[in-house]
Amino acid sequence: MRKLFALLLALLMLTGAVALAEEKITVAGVVFQDDQFMNMLSKGYRDAAEALGAEVFTENTNNDQAREVELINTYLTQGVQGIAIAPLSKDASVAALRAADAQGMKVTLTNIDLDSAEFIVGGFSSNDKLNCRLVGATAAEIIKAKFPDKKVKIAIVQFRALLPDQSSARVEGYFEALDEAGLDYEIVADQDAWMQDTALATADGIMIAQPELDVIIAVNDGGTIGSAQAVVNAGKQDRILVFGHDGSEQIASMILDPNNPLQAVVAQDPYGQGFQAMTLLINAIKGEDYSATKGKTTYLDGIVMSKTDLEGVQKWIDDNK
Repeated sequence: MRKLFALLLALLMLTGAVALAEEKITVAGVVFQDDQFMNMLSKGYRDAAEALGAEVFTENTNNDQAREVELINTYLTQGVQGIAIAPLSKDASVAALRAADAQGMKVTLTNIDLDSAEFIVGGFSSNDKLNCRLVGATAAEIIKAKFPDKKVKIAIVQFRALLPDQSSARVEGYFEALDEAGLDYEIVADQDAWMQDTALATADGIMIAQPELDVIIAVNDGGTIGSAQAVVNAGKQDRILVFGHDGSEQIASMILDPNNPLQAVVAQDPYGQGFQAMTLLINAIKGEDYSATKGKTTYLDGIVMSKTDLEGVQKWIDDNK
């Protein structure tokens, strides 16, 4: 009888150990708006979690800081072990994430570089100013070829009200490149519109107010697509050049289209950011050493796509299917 009891006890202990070993890691992946860039970021989160056998909850804060804090606290209450997130703010977001880390939740970041985030497992982002200097150099060549002897009139479509540091860095990168190329220009409009529908309306309003407009520079995907579409709708695609930011199949197809005014963009790697951030997060939860990445941001290189290199654009599409 004692032997039978001991055997049953051993079996129960073994069953419990197996169940514990098979218990899934639970993580969260958070973005802040519904556009192609953020959708690819979320896909990277999901694919990495699936590859590593973790359960992942993905959410969108919809540019709402209070919602972001609420989500972080909810995940803490639910026992979620880690979060990969594209934060909204360098201040409010960091405070909430630091508090989560103090309560045992591991954190990785995407789409941002924070100076005061020594607690994070690691982060992945793009160097916004450097990327826009790259595409800005290409833009300068195209603008000079189109308007060789003219002081060009430029409109900016950005997202300063949403993420001021990131938006400003991108705009600065563009114009540093234009200045280095010696381009003669005048900024005639500078407005915020980061979603496609609002960018379309904003760019349309700019063209009405500035009938001699030559160039639109947009610095995110929604602003890029909306601005280019506004130019097409106005029938000015042969007169106004559009330059942008971010890569997607839609944007690449617009560059390939000879009748579309979009000339060049710099493509980030949102999928890679999401995949690598989630992979790092889950491996850290599993106990792997992350001292080499702790508190640091790794920059993923941007790729310039332009009408001057259509083969390169097609290659980007093929590589990102």
